[in-house]
Amino acid sequence: MRIMMHYGKMGLPLDLPDEWDITVIRKKPMPILFDPVMTLKEAFAHPCGCHPLSELAKNHGNACILICDITRPVPNGVILPALIQLLTSSGIQPANITVLVATGLHRPNEGQELLEVVGSEWVMQNVKIENHFANRGKDHIDLGKTQKGTLIKLDRRFVEADLRIVVGLVEPHFMAGYSGGRKLIIPGIAHRETITSIHAASILEQKGVQNCVIEENPLHQEMIEIVKALGKCYAVNVVIDEARKISFVNFGDIEKSHMEAVKFVRPFVEVPITQKFKTVITSGGGYPLDKNYYQTVKGMVAAIDVLEPGGNIFIISECSDGIGSDEYAECQRRLIEIGPEEFMQQILYKTRADIDEWETEMQLKVAKMGKIHLYSSCLRKSDRQLTCVSPVQSMADAIQHSVEYFGDKRVVVIPEGPYVIPKYIAKSRKQIKVH
Repeated sequence: MRIMMHYGKMGLPLDLPDEWDITVIRKKPMPILFDPVMTLKEAFAHPCGCHPLSELAKNHGNACILICDITRPVPNGVILPALIQLLTSSGIQPANITVLVATGLHRPNEGQELLEVVGSEWVMQNVKIENHFANRGKDHIDLGKTQKGTLIKLDRRFVEADLRIVVGLVEPHFMAGYSGGRKLIIPGIAHRETITSIHAASILEQKGVQNCVIEENPLHQEMIEIVKALGKCYAVNVVIDEARKISFVNFGDIEKSHMEAVKFVRPFVEVPITQKFKTVITSGGGYPLDKNYYQTVKGMVAAIDVLEPGGNIFIISECSDGIGSDEYAECQRRLIEIGPEEFMQQILYKTRADIDEWETEMQLKVAKMGKIHLYSSCLRKSDRQLTCVSPVQSMADAIQHSVEYFGDKRVVVIPEGPYVIPKYIAKSRKQIKVH
């Protein structure tokens, strides 16, 4: 059997013996919008939980639009032109519209990469395009604290805008439940102190901070409280299928419209499965998510529910940009020096995390369950050592060895990695055959 795995821009074919018992987990078939722009315009006219966008724009003199950075495959080239054209036709001058890349603590997107993110030369030429910088104190406004004491400091360009709109991709997220909506604001345009506070282990280790959990997710609740402290915001939410075609788009109140998008996407990306496996094969999601090892951790976590304790999880990720940030590399070095137990002990009671240490924390959740193996054609030797996982030279040989070692030909493959979440459901007595 040949399975095309999501890997970089081109994909990577994976050949497995036909005599093995192979389970492939993909999203359920999704509807595709025949005319996404027309659907988007209809969403602007008939929004979720607010007035039509044309009416909102008439009452405001300027607008700030948040978009995701290079790591998310958001179809901004479809969305932004239609959004900006409606804003300008409703009276907002192009010079008064800012598109702000919600980088969080990630690096800025510039040059050709920025054009790739925006997806439209016309947008680049007609409105201001800027990056968020979490370390620039003067760029942020203090809006107080949440009930749990999280300092709320957000980018003033968004806070002070008359009309605030976020454009986000709604997909599973290993901490926030689902991406998009409020995540564009926090961590997207938050100050470093705010970001490191909501990523502290004291929050992330709580029950409910996981893929596909929203209502009972403490991190989601903290983010919603921050959004409410900011005031009225609106969202364009988009859902794409495995081929990156648009399946759903809506517009409206940031919380209500986001929940509507989550309700749409859940049945497609949450896949129930009644068995666990000793050999699990997944991916970092392909380009652009698998540009670095930091983002690769999401693919590992997404597969954890079908990994039998003590089993092997194999993940393929191109990692064309290397390990990730310098701060993340330092966290991984610390893990190597002190080991998993001491690492967790050091972070459990901190009120603010060190930058990017949360990704190391998430990797350890998987490492507790089984052994992690990584195939990457781009990581340097020094970076491979920092991953703290077993490097793979040949996927075919490594998987063959795993099957032989366990004496179990059952193998599960998740080609799209973190974009689809297998949910283990134990078989009921009626489902168990009696011999």
